[in-house]
Amino acid sequence: MAIVDVTVFYLEMLKPSSRIVPAPRDGLMVVHARRPSVAYYRYLYNSVGSDYHWLSRARLSDSELAVVLANPHNEVHVLYVDGSPAGFAEFDRPEANNIELVQFGLMPGFIGQGLGRYLLQWTIDKAWTYQPCRFWLHTCTLDHRFALHNYQSAGFAIFKEEMIQREIPVAS
Repeated sequence: MAIVDVTVFYLEMLKPSSRIVPAPRDGLMVVHARRPSVAYYRYLYNSVGSDYHWLSRARLSDSELAVVLANPHNEVHVLYVDGSPAGFAEFDRPEANNIELVQFGLMPGFIGQGLGRYLLQWTIDKAWTYQPCRFWLHTCTLDHRFALHNYQSAGFAIFKEEMIQREIPVAS
């Protein structure tokens, strides 16, 4: 394990985006996984987040994660490409006026095809159907190198930055 310095960026959107992102290809479908099983959620989470050292949900026991997934204010939306899962967006609506994009990303084989931009805009549009006052997220320097740029291009603005240290596995 190695200790690394990480910059965490907190971003928010205070009004709906007027950006339109057309589907980059045919065969795309976003499905609301209304009560995904813990196993399916872990498959999505690990497939998308393992390269970026995601930990928040990985630290939860199966029973703790099941409680999160059963919460009606927690939503998991899965992007399918020609019937195969390609990525997901998860947001939490603990209050009517405040939505957090908790997890977002693509599986490695689907990066670089315009799908991230498309799924992010789909997610933004979906979140604003709830008419929040604020839609927010955080990302960090461990995430994909274009993550921060993608969020800012979509209309999110940084409202806070912090430096933390994280322990990550060292490639052997």
